[in-house]
Amino acid sequence: MTISKVFFASRGLAESLPGCPFTAVVSITDPGMPDAILAPQFQSILRISFYDAVPADEFLPSPIPGMFDHEMAHTIGDFVEALHSAEEDVSVMVHCEYGVSRSTAVALFIEAHCAATLKAREFAYEANHWVVDRFQQIYPDLSIDIPPQSAAHERRELARSV
Repeated sequence: MTISKVFFASRGLAESLPGCPFTAVVSITDPGMPDAILAPQFQSILRISFYDAVPADEFLPSPIPGMFDHEMAHTIGDFVEALHSAEEDVSVMVHCEYGVSRSTAVALFIEAHCAATLKAREFAYEANHWVVDRFQQIYPDLSIDIPPQSAAHERRELARSV
């Protein structure tokens, strides 16, 4: 199986979707919050919890409780590699609370790591840089490209002109 496409969503949208046996989920929540209630029909679900934050000072002692770290990046990487090496094609949905920062960073990683199509890529411009940087430290040969905000503006303008 290969990961053919990846998309990101808010928790509310993810919880409203019917499950699909051809879709795996990376479910991101804040520490101490309940797990998202996801349909049991999804192929597999990785649940991970970290804050949508960037440390104010890179020289703070590590690990900072609740912050995305290298161990979490490895956990996501292992999950993605297992999906990508299986026999059938699969899509991956990544969700966080609002579907803006954490989920887009992880979706951009999956896109780069698996050469998967990232749906609505141009709206991933607010990806959490701390998360992207942790992935790039572990996978130094991987280029994770955060799109510019102007790409989303251009898509909106194009949609209006059609």
